[in-house]
Amino acid sequence: MNDVSSACAIPRPAERRRDFTVIGLVGLAHGTSHCFHMLLPPLFPVFIRDFGLSYSELGLLVTLFFVISGSGQALAGFLVDRVGARPVLFAALSCFVAAALAAATAHGYAGLMLAAALAGLGNASFHPVDFTILNKRVSAPRLGHAFSVHGITGNLGWAFAPVFLLGVSALSGSWRVAYLGVAAIALGVLLLLVLHRNAIDDRQGAWAHETAAAARAHATEHPLAFLKLPSVWLCFSFFFWTTAALSAIQSFAGPALTRMYGLPVSTTAFVVTGYMLFGAGGMVAGGFLVGRAERLERLIAWAMAFSSVLLLGVASGWLPGPLALLAAALAGAGTGVAGPSRDMLIRRAAPPGATGRVYGTVYSGLDAGFALAAPMFGWLLDHGQPQAVFVGAALLLVLGVLSAGFVGITVHQRAGARGVPA
Repeated sequence: MNDVSSACAIPRPAERRRDFTVIGLVGLAHGTSHCFHMLLPPLFPVFIRDFGLSYSELGLLVTLFFVISGSGQALAGFLVDRVGARPVLFAALSCFVAAALAAATAHGYAGLMLAAALAGLGNASFHPVDFTILNKRVSAPRLGHAFSVHGITGNLGWAFAPVFLLGVSALSGSWRVAYLGVAAIALGVLLLLVLHRNAIDDRQGAWAHETAAAARAHATEHPLAFLKLPSVWLCFSFFFWTTAALSAIQSFAGPALTRMYGLPVSTTAFVVTGYMLFGAGGMVAGGFLVGRAERLERLIAWAMAFSSVLLLGVASGWLPGPLALLAAALAGAGTGVAGPSRDMLIRRAAPPGATGRVYGTVYSGLDAGFALAAPMFGWLLDHGQPQAVFVGAALLLVLGVLSAGFVGITVHQRAGARGVPA
């Protein structure tokens, strides 16, 4: 059953309820995965104090997480296309529970590495899983908003993790208790999704952009044929650059602001939360703009240029401390506006029947960006270059704009060759 026939068969109120339920459940799962991106970074100062680690060593924990997540994500796309998204999602959340328990019981670097590895394994499948379910189970008119909510919940997960971990650690007097709390949250989300498993059953839907003829044509192709498309690798590069920038902000913006502006750690620790909350607000706006923008890559360019300018302003050192903190957080709004357009651009670049594989491959660029950027920016911070965190992030966003522009060109060329609108 495709989305058109589904819309005819289901009354509008029932279709709306179905869409909102699917969007909410997938958004909750996605927010949980982003919370586990931040399982370790908020407590880096604690690990330096308790275990005597350097920022470079801690950056390698982030690298381990994203190396496992990135390599696993590309493979997870094939698994999702073969066995379905729902069982893979349940397995991923189980890995998160194990990762939080490993962090709670860690007594040194090896224990933290185990937690990072388990969290990376759980994170590996989330984008092919999420976008498979959304594309199959959400009706076409609400798909742009589904992508917006998906991005918003990811940002909220990033924003929630530092507040929860630092807050519970302060209240309980133990960071181990905070990790037990994170394990309980992941377990609760898993149980909720199991209870509502019918809503996220991707076997009950079909791709909105896939006709029966296209599906039959795809069935004769090699499973790796999509790798020949330039748009796939341009999307990969877009994710690589933009998430390398995000890695700099997430992991090291707080310590960098402390060193540059003399702000207390208790204040700068929440710059990531501000960045993600502004990003969430930007994604709300982006969800409406994505349906109105004639060329998505242009919207992405303007939004990310705005963020780059703000980050360069912070790097200059000319701003008063509180204003620099605000500017670093406000930069999240630009990347947030670009988020729904980014996901829609990838959807247009994906050939019929290979969307799980495309999202898995493209989003592995996200993991590669995080994996390589974290130790590099950690090294710069260890060597007295805090301003490089913001300069580097701004330049990486500019490279992301260039990649998005080339993706837009290839998508429009392909659509023109087929005689259909992009």
